[in-house]
Amino acid sequence: MKIAHFSWEFPPAIWGGLGTFALEITQKQVSKGNNVTVFALNDENKLNTSEKWNNVEVYRPKTLDLTSTLCLFSNKDVCSWGSNFKFFADVMDYNINSASQLIKTLVRKNGRSFDIIDAHDWLGIVGGMIVKKKLGIPLVFHVHSTESGRSAGDGSLTIKNIEFEGGQFADCVITVSHAMSDELKKLGFPQDKIRVCWNGVDPNKYNPKRISPEERMKLRQKYDVNDNESLLFFIGRLVTVKGVNNLIRAMPSILQDFPRTKLVILGIGDMENQLRLLIEDLGLKEKVILRTEFVSEEERILHYAAADIVVLPSLYEPFGIVCTEAMSMAKPVVVGARGTNGMREQVIPSGEGQCGIHINPFDPKDIAWGVKQILNSRDRSILMGKNARERVIEHFSWDIVTDRTLEIYKEFVK
Repeated sequence: MKIAHFSWEFPPAIWGGLGTFALEITQKQVSKGNNVTVFALNDENKLNTSEKWNNVEVYRPKTLDLTSTLCLFSNKDVCSWGSNFKFFADVMDYNINSASQLIKTLVRKNGRSFDIIDAHDWLGIVGGMIVKKKLGIPLVFHVHSTESGRSAGDGSLTIKNIEFEGGQFADCVITVSHAMSDELKKLGFPQDKIRVCWNGVDPNKYNPKRISPEERMKLRQKYDVNDNESLLFFIGRLVTVKGVNNLIRAMPSILQDFPRTKLVILGIGDMENQLRLLIEDLGLKEKVILRTEFVSEEERILHYAAADIVVLPSLYEPFGIVCTEAMSMAKPVVVGARGTNGMREQVIPSGEGQCGIHINPFDPKDIAWGVKQILNSRDRSILMGKNARERVIEHFSWDIVTDRTLEIYKEFVK
């Protein structure tokens, strides 16, 4: 198939799960004999406008600063974003330029053709809608999260409207978990269009055997974690929906029963100052290490290997690729399991195949309970990790995810 993706994030511009997904799925689609083209953000207009990236054809149209122009006729909602209005303007410019390049240059001038458009989140759906309307190419709206969910029920009405109209206009809506499917139905997305396809991980890359005991110990020593101490690890954006503030509030209870425990938090976000104050107020400066920087994938893998338990108490998590990564690294996981949370579909919380614990992420006491369930038994912890990796290999490899995605495409290709 000839596939075009509209993905705001693509290497080297990756900030979260969407970028990781786009990187992995496009390479796998190429490896399975498909012709793949990606339209992505040109970060600060410093990147090549076109190139081959691991056999993926990538276009990054340069954007203009349309802030002052768009503000003349935009509604009060987006104008109220203040300095963040430029982000909205850049998204719209990226979509229009990308759609224009596909239609005018690739198709009409160069005689190219495409079988399907896969537009990711509100960041890419406008471009996809333009292309479908002009060329009649089937459109998939790939919904990784929603504005309502990301903002805990608040957020921009404009973005919500873009998402809604994208769901009505697209031929198919792919989403990343059954939990997200339920949310989309409640938001008025047509039920017959929705298909569920979990995200994935590369179990060869995320393999505990790739990390030597010496590398693991070296990183633990960097955080002053001794052999007789347990290392808890959180990775993710430092924003409200990730629940990291509640994890910090759970630490006093955890330390009461397991004083030889430390928590490493790795991420960036607008809660940084709030979290530092919380750590200080609770007297946890010796027990909670907050590292606010973006690290390479290799270093991320090393952190999973060094941890004893990965704790991800998200309040809202459509899928949670970091959970899959931790499981692939044979780590027991403690995950949020309320509301829209795809991690509860990944993690088996009881029985023979147990690989982690489900908790109420809104309740620090329940988070503490979940962590202590694993800390209580080293043997149980090891077995959970083994089960976690086996589950990833069986259900969450990128090969499985890619095959499922291609099957869905074929339903709608004319």
